[in-house]
Amino acid sequence: MLGPLMIDVEGLELTAEDRELLRHPLVGGLILFARNYRDRPQLQQLVEAIRAERPEILVAVDQEGGRVQRFREQFTRLPSMQALSAHADAEQLRDVGWLLAAELLALGIDFSFAPVLDADDRHCRIVGDRSFCPDPAGVTERVRPFVAGMHEAGMATTGKHFPGHGHVLEDSHEELPEDERSLDEVMASDALPFTEMIGAGELDAVMPAHIRFVHVDSQPVGFSPFWLQWILREQLGFDGVIFSDDLSMEGAGAAGGYAARIRAALDAGCDMGLVCNNRAGALEALAELEGMQPSAESARRLQRMRGHAGIASWAELESTERWQKTRAWLASWM
Repeated sequence: MLGPLMIDVEGLELTAEDRELLRHPLVGGLILFARNYRDRPQLQQLVEAIRAERPEILVAVDQEGGRVQRFREQFTRLPSMQALSAHADAEQLRDVGWLLAAELLALGIDFSFAPVLDADDRHCRIVGDRSFCPDPAGVTERVRPFVAGMHEAGMATTGKHFPGHGHVLEDSHEELPEDERSLDEVMASDALPFTEMIGAGELDAVMPAHIRFVHVDSQPVGFSPFWLQWILREQLGFDGVIFSDDLSMEGAGAAGGYAARIRAALDAGCDMGLVCNNRAGALEALAELEGMQPSAESARRLQRMRGHAGIASWAELESTERWQKTRAWLASWM
C-alpha cells in the first residue's frame, strides 16, 4: 500500500540514506529534479535503482515545458504552454501532450505534475507563461486536447493549482499570497477549468494552491477541509488524487513546522503530501506520521497514477511517426 509522503533524492545515484527512506512504508512517491538528471541512460538507471528498492513507488517530475522542464538534454525541448497555445491547433496540442508523456514513460517515470490550469497573462510571478491562456474559458479549451494526448500515451494528469493561482501577484514559493475575492467570484472565474474538467472526468489528480482566500476560509487551500473536502470532493464530486503542493514552500509555513504541515495537509483531505529539497523536513514529517496506517481509499486513488506506457523504450519511441512529426514541428518555430 502506498504511503502518504512524496520525497526527493540527493543526486544522480541513490545514497544509503535515500535507499533507507525509499523503503519506509509511509513513503509512497518520489519526485525528481534537474539535479537528478545527466542523460537518458543515467536517468533510466536511477529509476531502476529506485524501483529495486520500492517497486510500487510512484515516480514523478515537473516536466511542463518552458522554464519548468527538469530534463532537457536528450529530451525534446518543450515551449512554455502560453507560447505553445499561441502556435498550436487542437491536434498539435494533443500531439505535444502525447510527446511529453511518452518521453517520460519510456524511461519509467509515472507522471508529470501537469497541466497548469491557472489562467494568467504574465501577472503572477510564479505562473506567467506557464499558463495556457489568460482567460479561464480559453484555458479549458486549450488544455483539453493536451490532456487527451497525455492520456493516449498512458499518463495520468494533475491539474494545478486549484482553484487558480493566476489572480495573485505573489509567488507562493516565497510568501503566502492572499486573494480577497468571494467564493462565487473565484468559482465563476479562475476555478472554471477545474470544475469543467473534473465534471468531464478529464483530471486524475489535483494540486491545491498555497493561497489564502481570506473571505472564504482562514486556512490556505492546501490545508483547508472546506476547499478540499467540501468544495472539491462534495460539491465537484472529485474522486481523484489530491496532492499537496510542496510543503517546503514559504506559502506552507502558515501551518507551522514540517510535522504540522504534513498533518494539516492530510487532515484537510490531501492523499499525499510533498516535501521537496529539505531532507530534515522530510524526516520530521515521517516522524510525525510514524505508526500511521495509510488510508485504503487514498491508496486506491494513488494506484491510478501509475504510468501505463504503450511504448517500451526510447528507441521504439524515436521510430514512431508521431514523435518524429511532433518534434520536427516544435523545432520549426521554437
